[in-house]
Amino acid sequence: MLLCDIGNTSYHFFDGENSYKRDVTSFEPSSLQEKVYFICVNNTLHVKLKSLHNWIDLAQYIAKDKYYKTMGIDRIFAVEAVANAVIIDAGSAVTVDVVQKGRFVGGFIYPGIRAMQKTYENISPALSYSFNFECDLDIMPKNSQDAISYGYLKTLYCEVMSHKLPIILTGGDASEFQKIFTNATIDTALIFNSMKKIIQQNEDTLC
Repeated sequence: MLLCDIGNTSYHFFDGENSYKRDVTSFEPSSLQEKVYFICVNNTLHVKLKSLHNWIDLAQYIAKDKYYKTMGIDRIFAVEAVANAVIIDAGSAVTVDVVQKGRFVGGFIYPGIRAMQKTYENISPALSYSFNFECDLDIMPKNSQDAISYGYLKTLYCEVMSHKLPIILTGGDASEFQKIFTNATIDTALIFNSMKKIIQQNEDTLC
């Protein structure tokens, strides 16, 4: 079974044992002859893939009325994977979604690490610091690096912790955020596991 999570810059494949990526500008999806189950947030590629009969769009097997209209399919699949959790997907943007008793409660989008660092740099070169994920969020900072780190992390931390639910981290910067969410679980295969779950639930239709 070949699974593919398609973003704006890459095809992220999982073949059951290994995951690997291919650049969207150079990879030709028609080169694959086997059946590929996918989700896609890239509208241009999504149109292209509709003409390839061996590429199966799993988004059509989701009851989308449970979610708001413009919610990304990657977020939806992450939510479909869990029953009770706060899911933090730490990538170019940080998305936070709350799931209780299998129901999507709501979520929000926060700037990713590099986007927020760039924002501070644009304000002043004097604020060009990397974030200190080990700064003490219980103490008001007394240096510039911790001041910008606290401003970025404290609001996110308080909102996430207020839900009193298990925390699942995924995305490229998951390990950084685990430094402040110390009891969180990192699940790099969250979306792929969700895709497998959807396939199993619709096995009669997809076979």
